[in-house]
Amino acid sequence: MQPKIQISASILAANPVRLEDEIRRIEVAGVDLIHIDVMDGHFVPNITMGPFIVEGIKRITEVPLDIHLMIEHPEEYISAFANAAGKDDIITFHREAAKKPGEVISLIKNAGLKAGVSLNPDTPVESVEDLLDIADMVLVMSVNPGFAGQKFIPAVLPKIAHLRNLAPEMDIEVDGGITPGTIAQAVQQGANIIVAASAIFKTNDPCGAIRNLKQLAEQAVGKECPGMLIQD
Repeated sequence: MQPKIQISASILAANPVRLEDEIRRIEVAGVDLIHIDVMDGHFVPNITMGPFIVEGIKRITEVPLDIHLMIEHPEEYISAFANAAGKDDIITFHREAAKKPGEVISLIKNAGLKAGVSLNPDTPVESVEDLLDIADMVLVMSVNPGFAGQKFIPAVLPKIAHLRNLAPEMDIEVDGGITPGTIAQAVQQGANIIVAASAIFKTNDPCGAIRNLKQLAEQAVGKECPGMLIQD
């Protein structure tokens, strides 16, 4: 059975001046995870936040953190982020950035956190097949990582379906271009953790946006996908 649907709100699109208020609003809406995009300006062409910000967010919320490391040499930073986070949180690194991904997963798990591995849109899904027995989650990027507000790439949908077929009970996350018009496609292919940024924080009603996305996702569970080219 496919794991339960969860919405992970990416604070990449939140107002940084009012970050605590933004987090309080999505808490009220019942968001399942807070997605934190960590970018180093090397692996992706943007720089965002580090362990200090993660630690600060952890102090103000009990919502589990979904820490997405878009950085080179992730193994060198696992300890810092694990110390800033908590036992209910997950750290995800990119397969493309890790020469020994199994060892990175071990570092995360030995620190007491859940471990995820992510794939860029052009990375073959076969590159993580040998990690499915040790990772807690696979994150499929549906945009090229680095910036919020990009368009969903439908070509990644077969990756999600392939992973769900291989790992029926595993958490499969999708991140990038998620809107009310694209979320059903990802869920119909097997994604159960849905990251949304602009679709939440760039609306007039973030609470309503979260509830609407979750409702649309739950309605899509178990339904056949009518197509893979719908975009919003």
